[in-house]
Amino acid sequence: MKKEKRQEALKKLRSLPSPLKNKLDQQLTQALLATPAYREARVVASYLSMEHEFDTQAFIQQALADGKSLLIPKTYKGGRMIFVVYDPADLEKSSFGLLEPRSQLEVAKTEIDLIHVPGLLFNREGYRIGYGGGYYDRYLADFEGATISTIYPLQLADFEASQHDVAVKEVLLAQES
Repeated sequence: MKKEKRQEALKKLRSLPSPLKNKLDQQLTQALLATPAYREARVVASYLSMEHEFDTQAFIQQALADGKSLLIPKTYKGGRMIFVVYDPADLEKSSFGLLEPRSQLEVAKTEIDLIHVPGLLFNREGYRIGYGGGYYDRYLADFEGATISTIYPLQLADFEASQHDVAVKEVLLAQES
């Protein structure tokens, strides 16, 4: 069931018209920057987005301009993920085709104030369906800081969370007007 939902969500995300997506991305970026969790955070983890996802570039640039320490994920076989300091000059393509840091200098989970979490679908309780690797659920299982996701209306769905799923504490939903 999750596999079908994933494929359907990807199809919808990929068909979102660029002008609308850009407008929603700007709206979500402003909403994310305005959250108390972001304003109070010193160390922020985000991700380098794929074309169909919320575009994280403006958020990343603003976080750096605001003097935040910005981290991005690095994944390993077996579902392990760490966060390392973002350095645009030190990236390589992962096995998933994503840009990831070459560095393996892990920033301790306890140092991270806020994690900006990606996903394909979210329910009203903040549970998410990601890409199926379980990386974020494993990482967030014992994470005590703030977690926020930024989503388009088409990413809101009804589904039951699985036993190992970890809810995101705050979901910012773009408004199509």
